[in-house]
Amino acid sequence: MKKTLVALSFGVITSLSSFAALAVQADNISVENPFAREVPPTAPASASFMTLKNASGKDINLVQAHSEVARAVELHTHINDGGVMRMRQIDKITIPANGTTELKPGGLHIMLIGPHNPIKVGQTVTVDLEFADGSHKKVDMPVKSFMGMGMQNQQKGQHRCGSGMH
Repeated sequence: MKKTLVALSFGVITSLSSFAALAVQADNISVENPFAREVPPTAPASASFMTLKNASGKDINLVQAHSEVARAVELHTHINDGGVMRMRQIDKITIPANGTTELKPGGLHIMLIGPHNPIKVGQTVTVDLEFADGSHKKVDMPVKSFMGMGMQNQQKGQHRCGSGMH
């Protein structure tokens, strides 16, 4: 009986130690100025933006994002493809050691694809950020108007998405 209790105690301590190790990356990331872009009722996608600051001495990779407001959530970037800006899904967004990564219109961003309901100004959208070590950070972000966020290029027909999903 004593051996069983010792074994169980060791298992619990090991599990708690592993859990603490998993929480390290998310704990080292702070989020500033998060917001999601408003979309018209029939729009197939929206995007969210923020500034991520890494307080640790090692690079940290954001590897996924999740949200209940959309059918799919993807990490994206913009590339200049022969003078045409195109969005591409990427595997990760790196926040450099003791550095900052900005997710902004025309650059890195998180796509909210297939919103279940229109995303409107005045709402708050919650996005769960998942880091390479499996730790998570939930971010509540207000919804802002899409005007003035690069819509000028889309209206001129210069904005193309390469994934074919938008």
